[in-house]
Amino acid sequence: MVFEKEANSSSKRLRSPSATEETPLLGAPKPQSSQSKTFANVFIAIVGAGVLGMPYSFKRTGWVMSLLTLFFVAFLTHHCMMLLVYTRRKLESSDAATKIPSFGDLGFSVCGSMGRLVVDVLIILAQTGFCVGYLLFIGNTMTHLINPITSTDLSPKIMGLAPKSFYIWGCFPFQVGLNSIKTLTHMAPLSIFADVVDLGAMGVVIIEDLMIMIKGVDFGGLKSFGDVSLFFYALGVSVYSFEGVGMVLPLESEVKDKDKFGRVLGFTMLFIALMYGCFGAFGYFAFGEQTKDLITANLGKGVISTLVKLGLVINLFFTLPIMMNPVYEIVERRLWGGRFCLWLRWLLVLVVCLVALLVPNFADFMALVGSGVCCVLGFVLPSLFHLLVFKGEMGWKQWLSDVSILALGIVLGISGTWFALQEIFASKI
Repeated sequence: MVFEKEANSSSKRLRSPSATEETPLLGAPKPQSSQSKTFANVFIAIVGAGVLGMPYSFKRTGWVMSLLTLFFVAFLTHHCMMLLVYTRRKLESSDAATKIPSFGDLGFSVCGSMGRLVVDVLIILAQTGFCVGYLLFIGNTMTHLINPITSTDLSPKIMGLAPKSFYIWGCFPFQVGLNSIKTLTHMAPLSIFADVVDLGAMGVVIIEDLMIMIKGVDFGGLKSFGDVSLFFYALGVSVYSFEGVGMVLPLESEVKDKDKFGRVLGFTMLFIALMYGCFGAFGYFAFGEQTKDLITANLGKGVISTLVKLGLVINLFFTLPIMMNPVYEIVERRLWGGRFCLWLRWLLVLVVCLVALLVPNFADFMALVGSGVCCVLGFVLPSLFHLLVFKGEMGWKQWLSDVSILALGIVLGISGTWFALQEIFASKI
């Protein structure tokens, strides 16, 4: 096959110690994860702050449409993750010397330098997009806690700036310092703290929702289906919330029983979809048309809700440098020979802050990143790579499946991006 020569060439370059375009981002991990640990690792890789915008998406698109979209995206994401796994297994079985530890390395093995470039650019956009979302959450949450809009002050200001802008700029010097750390090994425990806080926040919100729902819910006033165009909005939010395709190859490498990885991954995706569905539906049922773009903004001013909000702010504040680390690895490898570059990191932090200042709404930005970046990263590239590697031996059903997902990812990506941009500009106007 045409890719065999490229794969052989790639495998030789992957062992090169020099930091070049062909250098893999991840070393080859040792198989060690049990099924329960794999479940936990997949859960941690996928679940993040994006879930907090899920109830708002249910409000915009209707709870039935949102649930259907959510489970459709979960199924498609699992399928495409497994396409990457099958493609990697095929290439490595063709040449025992070939090691493909990451998504970017797979892109290089299948499509050469252009394949790695496309994956690298999309990972940069996705990771920085998540970080912009973190800053939006921090700015909006601090505004709701400290400088809420009141009947006497409809446009509060801090030193002449809108509160959200003030808090985002306030994060900038501290993020410059945190992102100047060469190695983030000592910050790794914060990822565990992040997931504990996320789960705690979800638990508190769901309890609050149920307490409100016990008092009675007017289901007649709830929207079941929105306009057809809003399907793309729901799709973008769902894809954003399930994004984790870049971690599937490293996670599969660590599994003891690789034959059961697909089953464990499928069960985990189903569990997350059910959890997302309950969280989004309960939030919308409880607050109806008053549901905010961040559901935490609907919580009262009690001590528990305040602690939850502050915990999430602290969590995302310290998680941001960890999320930016893959971006630094790619940019420094391509532009600085793999060496640590302080000014590049500072520049990237500044860009992320500036974008956060320009985006008016957290959920709308989720839809933009989900449609414009994650659709390509999660659907288009896995199906394309699988099609190129297996094209000489797949049946017409598998060929039709890959081509359909490829076409669907492109159509949904373009349509969703257009709609999300319309929503963002409409919000600014």
